[in-house]
Amino acid sequence: MFHALRRHLPRLLATTMLLAATALPMKASAGPAAGAAPAGNNTAEAAAPKPQEEAKMTPMEVVVVGLLGIISIVSLSFIIERAIVLQAKRVIPPDVVIGQRHTKEPDQIPALRALCNQSNSTYGRLLGYAIDHLHLSRQENAEALQTRARQEITVLERRMVALEIFTGIAPLLGLVGTIFGLIVLFKGMGGAGEGHNTGLFAQGISIALNATLLGLVVAIPSLAGWSYFNKRIETLSVEMENLLDEFLRQQYRSR
Repeated sequence: MFHALRRHLPRLLATTMLLAATALPMKASAGPAAGAAPAGNNTAEAAAPKPQEEAKMTPMEVVVVGLLGIISIVSLSFIIERAIVLQAKRVIPPDVVIGQRHTKEPDQIPALRALCNQSNSTYGRLLGYAIDHLHLSRQENAEALQTRARQEITVLERRMVALEIFTGIAPLLGLVGTIFGLIVLFKGMGGAGEGHNTGLFAQGISIALNATLLGLVVAIPSLAGWSYFNKRIETLSVEMENLLDEFLRQQYRSR
């Protein structure tokens, strides 16, 4: 999905710019023809276009901009929340790792288990689960631990799917706004010879470019956050796997 968006969005932006660039000369060339009437012609003066008021946002604009605004706020809140939750010291507390490496004898296991409960962390829960199943063989303990680890990784990946969806939806909403802007633009071009659709013409260009820009502005941080946190979770998973393997080897070696 992301590769397709990266491939088509530059073309969309280039098409919008090209349409605007080609339409402006057409509008400029139509202007003198409309204003070529003699100065003393009262009828021509009466028909001259009046200065237009500042264009208001259309309902479609309001919908697109509103949705993009909501998505940007939710996406930013998810990024901040994941940045806090996925800190290394929260996922793998240093005191739990130190306690694990100082646990050499079986009578020290209860103290390590209590430390895991106090930490209330992903690694603390996994290590506690491994301690609770030390009565099993090493292979059975490792298999049970893998199942529990998948559950904990799912918790770490919470809201990552939302960021992925936002990354795909934001450019598509921008595309909807761009297409609507082009429709307005072509309406303005259709009436360019009459000299009364200048505001409609400029509004179409504005909607198209603003929608494309807003879609990209929302999608880029979401994509960056999604990519970074996915890599972060992968790195933490490998580190926890190594620590748990070290713990199991140490405990089963002493038997």
